[in-house]
Amino acid sequence: MTATPPPPQTPYTQPAQPLSPSDERLWATLTHIGGILFNWIAPLIAYLVLKDRGPFVRAHTATALNFQITLLIAYVVGSITAIFIIGILIIAAAAIVAIVFGIMAAIAANKGEYYTYPLAIKFVS
Repeated sequence: MTATPPPPQTPYTQPAQPLSPSDERLWATLTHIGGILFNWIAPLIAYLVLKDRGPFVRAHTATALNFQITLLIAYVVGSITAIFIIGILIIAAAAIVAIVFGIMAAIAANKGEYYTYPLAIKFVS
């Protein structure tokens, strides 16, 4: 009789398959568009799921997440100071900046270029 090999200790530890360059560009573009539409949630999910799938998509998801966290801080500060006129201006400026820079980042990602958001605090690398 032959002994059967023991089952693997952790059956789900296969490394993630790298994405093709076109798929990396697609997911990087969708991450930035998701940031415009869904704020910090889409870049967070994209970062957690795609960070090990390629250097290009990792850079874009981390950049988008950093920018969305920075915008979240701006929205919180704007909400706290909304009893003054400045808070409303902060929220409006953050919304405009999110749309403009998000579109610029999505276009750069679609072209296969790296993009760094201005004014973003680097939380995730």
